[in-house]
Amino acid sequence: MSAAACSTRHQDAAGADGIRAMLGRRAAAVLHHDEAAFLATVDPRSAALRAAQRRVFGNLAAVPLASFGYRLRATGGFPAPSGETAAEVELDYALRDYDAAPVSGTGYLTLVRRDGRWYVAGTTGPAGHPGAVQPWDQGKVTVVRGRHSLVLGSGTPDALRRYASLADAAVPVVRAAWPGPWPGKAVVEVPADEAGMAALLGAAPSAYQGIAAVTTAELRGSATAPADRVIVNPQAFAGLSALGRTVVLTHEITHVATRKATTAGTPLWLSEGFADWVGYTGTGRTPRQAAPELAADVVAGHPPRALPATADFGTTSGGLAQAYEGAWLACRMIAGTWGSGRLTALYQAAGRMDTDTALRRTLGLGLDAFTARWRAYLTEELR
Repeated sequence: MSAAACSTRHQDAAGADGIRAMLGRRAAAVLHHDEAAFLATVDPRSAALRAAQRRVFGNLAAVPLASFGYRLRATGGFPAPSGETAAEVELDYALRDYDAAPVSGTGYLTLVRRDGRWYVAGTTGPAGHPGAVQPWDQGKVTVVRGRHSLVLGSGTPDALRRYASLADAAVPVVRAAWPGPWPGKAVVEVPADEAGMAALLGAAPSAYQGIAAVTTAELRGSATAPADRVIVNPQAFAGLSALGRTVVLTHEITHVATRKATTAGTPLWLSEGFADWVGYTGTGRTPRQAAPELAADVVAGHPPRALPATADFGTTSGGLAQAYEGAWLACRMIAGTWGSGRLTALYQAAGRMDTDTALRRTLGLGLDAFTARWRAYLTEELR
């Protein structure tokens, strides 16, 4: 290696070390509620950015952070303005008393070096992409603590307290239904609107139109995800009945509870059906009341021929309601015929082996026989 190449490599390493040191100071300032130290990491020549970063720092004030840190992943990965350096970073944070491990999200910064010091000069990446959006990026975060829940979001404490009450009521129901290990508490995020929900999920606003809530565990489909959030669409949620709100929050918290047993191999009819089965626990809803769309199809002579497939659960699927209703009835049938213990055993087995094998080992019949039995059950219950 030439002397020039060695010198360049040394400079690059020194630059990365300087960036890491600045990011460390920035993270420490957040944890210590030190606004001056936080703003000291922002380009002193950009009044607009400093004002925006002051707002973000203020938005974080009430968030109960147990940890907060940045890891430099790469530099130069996207075009940056002249004189600035592009940086891709990983933001890790954990909520005190709720997260067993940090939540991670990719962020983008542009950095500038002035008088030997590195500063944040911009907070967007390729094509203006902001990276993972956090609640404090959307405005001031109000925090409400429940017995078994932590609610973070926009709005008044009274408004958010209603979500905490629903989550607090749901957790014991889920705990009674699911024997597997889980923390027995939930974090609920309530953005200002539907667009805010989509931003937190990294999706287009239209992707979750009309969807009342989503759990990040569903999106990851993996037991390795360190922490879960129930993210609410306040517009759709407000349109639900009191019973609907109870069912939705219980459904989503069930996903939080079952995450460690859920893998990419777990069929959606089982994971979504089980969550609805728990959600409807104790509500007294009959099959025809809880599955009106599917009941109409059965009465019209058009019952489903197969268990709901993955595509049927897409948020824009025309048969979305029928998919959820059919999945719920499959789990209701299992619990009613074989018992709730066999239902949870099937769930745990389906995350480790193919569905046909899991059914044979827990219920004693294969997928084809199970599907036929389910179809007969629909006709019996919905006509």
